[in-house]
Amino acid sequence: MEDKQLKDHKQIGQELELFFTDDIAPGAPFWLPKGMVIFKELEKYIRQLTLDAGYLETSTPIMVKNDLFKQSGHWTKFGEHNMYNLELSDEGENSKPIGYTLKPMNCPESTILYRFRPRSYKELPLRLSEIGRLHRKEKSGEVNGLLRVRQITMDDAHIYARENQIFDEVSNILDMMNAFYSNFGFEYEFRFATRPEQRAGTDEMWDKAEKGLEEVLKKKGIKASDKKGDGAFYGPKIDMHIKDALGREWQLATVQLDFHMPQAFDLKYINENGESEKPVMIHRAIFGSFERFTGILTEHFQGSFPTWLSPQQVQIVPITDRNNNYGQNVLEQLKSSDIRAGLDDRSEKMQGKIRDAQMQKIPYMLIVGDREEKEGKVAVRTRDGKDLGALTIEEFKKLILDKINKKSLELS
Repeated sequence: MEDKQLKDHKQIGQELELFFTDDIAPGAPFWLPKGMVIFKELEKYIRQLTLDAGYLETSTPIMVKNDLFKQSGHWTKFGEHNMYNLELSDEGENSKPIGYTLKPMNCPESTILYRFRPRSYKELPLRLSEIGRLHRKEKSGEVNGLLRVRQITMDDAHIYARENQIFDEVSNILDMMNAFYSNFGFEYEFRFATRPEQRAGTDEMWDKAEKGLEEVLKKKGIKASDKKGDGAFYGPKIDMHIKDALGREWQLATVQLDFHMPQAFDLKYINENGESEKPVMIHRAIFGSFERFTGILTEHFQGSFPTWLSPQQVQIVPITDRNNNYGQNVLEQLKSSDIRAGLDDRSEKMQGKIRDAQMQKIPYMLIVGDREEKEGKVAVRTRDGKDLGALTIEEFKKLILDKINKKSLELS
């Protein structure tokens, strides 16, 4: 980054007042108001994708008895080293301490949601999504801004399906990954991760799961290089690896096929013949964690986020103080269309105001002077210095709303 004279996400986060970290909470970011705009826009986007794909949103407790993770197998795999564990006593003189854990993943609790009541084959595939807060005990030397944190916000989902529904469900998830990442201009490729040495479940389960994912890749014509032995301990997976503007590779999206967890938690559904069968469980995350993905995006775009993600999308710049009232009028019209706009009505020179807006990476600057006020227009400039000429307010609103709705990377 130094060779290319680029800034890391921590510096950009401080300068643009997006987020920061403090020794008071190592590994957990503080989100400032502008950073929360980005967080919420990503949240809105992933919620819409999952809603359109037929998911039902859920929420599960952050702290649960650690017996849950012993049953799932996570305790054997991660245990005390990667989980935040504590002992709490129930009320009463003879109460004994009970072990609890701040959840490091959502999947075991998702099974509790599934078995809330008896399930029928007519309900499958059952797609349950959760935007949940997780905690993982990362080593202090490995914690790095937003890229490696101890407090994580995941866009998780778990699908409970019949075996003959595996192809369609995994295929739809891969399509969702493609749709999501195409909006950010990332190069990406898929990797197929197979059974690790330390794993749960039988070889028969693993054979069936690996064959299921291989079939999806083959029928969709996706070339995925092998990550032998890198699967989750409960099942194989297809990971998406992206390259950012610096050429660095990141593993983000993932889909995992799991026959173990339904067995461990004795999950069932009643089939057409009134008989009990076990579903298969599909785990998926589209961008993984909000924190890591935002850190990568921040460095990828160097703070110049696409218009739809930018904390402030427009800065109105009056040429003189007498144009402030017109600038306020323009501001109100933009805000009425939910455009994130601001007005720089300081008694400063116009060029200084423009420079400040560019430093803040605001996509559009609207210059308003006597001519613009008389004609009911705005002179439009982009943060990269392009002059888009004089437009009516309605013409500009149409331009920017089109960029926002299409999630375009372009400003002109």
